[in-house]
Parts: sequence; C-alpha cells; structure tokens
Amino acid sequence: MSDADDLRVALPGRLSAPDAPLLLAALRQLAVDAEPAARAALLTVLGHAYRRYDLLPHAAPIGELAGVDIPTEVIRQAAARAGDGAPWRPAEVVAHDRPCDSVAILTVRPWRRLPYRPGQAVPVNTPRHPGHWRWYSPANNPRPDGTVELHVRAVAAGTVSRSLVHQVRPGELLWLGPPRDTGLHLRDGDLLLAAGGTGLAPLRALVEQVAAAPAGRRVTLVVGARTFVELYDAIALDKLQCAHDWLTIVPTFSHDPHAEPAEQGDAITLAVRHHQPHHQVYACGPPAMVDAARRWLTVAGVPEDRLHLPGPVAW
Repeated sequence: MSDADDLRVALPGRLSAPDAPLLLAALRQLAVDAEPAARAALLTVLGHAYRRYDLLPHAAPIGELAGVDIPTEVIRQAAARAGDGAPWRPAEVVAHDRPCDSVAILTVRPWRRLPYRPGQAVPVNTPRHPGHWRWYSPANNPRPDGTVELHVRAVAAGTVSRSLVHQVRPGELLWLGPPRDTGLHLRDGDLLLAAGGTGLAPLRALVEQVAAAPAGRRVTLVVGARTFVELYDAIALDKLQCAHDWLTIVPTFSHDPHAEPAEQGDAITLAVRHHQPHHQVYACGPPAMVDAARRWLTVAGVPEDRLHLPGPVAW
C-alpha cells in the first residue's frame, strides 16, 4: 500500500482517496519550503484540512507517516486561523490562452463554487507538482457559471508558474485552496488603480466588481507593460472600457520606442499624474513596483489610509 492508503487505514472515514495524498504532499513540502509566501499557502490548506477533518489529535502520527518533523504547534496555529470551508477543491482547466510567451490566462471551473471576493488570493496546485501551492488572484468578479480566470507569468525559478504557462492544457485538473485577503478589497469612492504585469488580475476583478454596481463612482486604471506586445489582456480591457463610460484605461509602456509620448513611462509615474485628492489608490505588480508605489505615491500626497498595496496574505 502507499503512504496515502496507510493514512486512510489509520484514520478510517476521515480522508477521501484524493485528500490523503494532498495532505501528505503538503506536509512534506512544508518541511523543506522556506519561502514565506509558499509556506503561507501550505499552512492555509493544511490548517483547513486539519480543522475540516478533525486531524489535530492525530497530528504527531500523521507527521511520522509523512516522514517529516513539523512542530504540532505550527499546525495547531494554522488550524486555529482556518475557517470551516474545504481545504481544497478540484477545478478543471476549460481554457488556456497564451497572449504572450511568458504569460498564460487560464479559465478554470471549480467542481464546487469558489467563495471568493475580488482582490483576494487563492492557493493553486497542479498535480504535476504535488505539494507545491502558490498564490494567484482571480482576475474576475464571481461569475454565474462559477468560472475563475487566473493570470500567470512564468518566472525562471517558478516550478508551478512555468507548468501553468507552458505545460497545463484544457481538461487538466488543478486544486484551488481557500481564498485569503491581501488588503486589496473594494472601498467607497472613486478609484485610481495602477497595475504592473500580472498584478493587473486583482485590479481588473475590482473593476468588474464596480461594473456590477457602479453607484456613480469613476475608475481610472493605469496598466503598465514594457512593450505593447506585453500588454497581455488588451482585448478584455478594451471591452471593459467600451462597455462603461465611468472607466478610463491608461496604458503605459516603459520600454517601447513606438509608444506615443503620452503613453511612455511606468505605471506609478502615470498614476501620480492622474491622482486626485479624493481617489482611493491601489497598486499591484512586481515587488519593485509596489515599493515604488509606496514611496512615490506617498510623496505625491496620497494619504496612508487611501493607499492600498498587496500585503502579506492573512492566513
């Protein structure tokens, strides 16, 4: 028998056939993964699993079966922070688009609806890499059909991201963990949004949330890319702008010599130009961009309580 079968025999009726190997793989990865965001994703799914299946009394023998030495208190704390929802849910990849070489837009359909809000992040796992969970923010407001759109950039050291961009195809299975807040939830008032790279995803979801109930507010979305071909979500953005007169989309290109003068620059510089005192200001993108937003938008006069940047996931 496999370790997963042994675990199910040891804990009859608690874990289904898919649950046991997911639990063991996550525990083994937690023992070796020191990257903070990855550990937060692992502890999110593990905390929910231990709470959902009442596994805390069995934490020590489960660790022994997994062959890892993880302090029981770590799992206990994760379970205390977890909600009562499922630790993971299967989702079928129903579409996989590659608008540019390093970015993929995946549309997935969870078998059970994912209860998330725009601006949140979700742990994602592909069975191609058991135990590896990474955060991605849905790029859409919840849809009637339950599908979720994920924007993924392949990075050199990104085992999961490279598989999601270059290998995963429609019909494959992914696992989605419980959503968690990042600090990018919708506030009252007009919005100024600055997006860089796939940091566009949670901000586009906020635009769609406003579209469901505009309430008279206006939204300016500055979308930064190196070149025009790297503006990967241009078609969806054009459709949004054509459909809503309260939405202004400002593309900007940092390394495109063919861009119009008004479109040259980085997203934060353009955001400073468009800032008005009444704006709720959001910025999301690579770490260097978020650092620049924290520095320059503050200098430009954005009050601390009106500047919203992605923070550590609250797991």
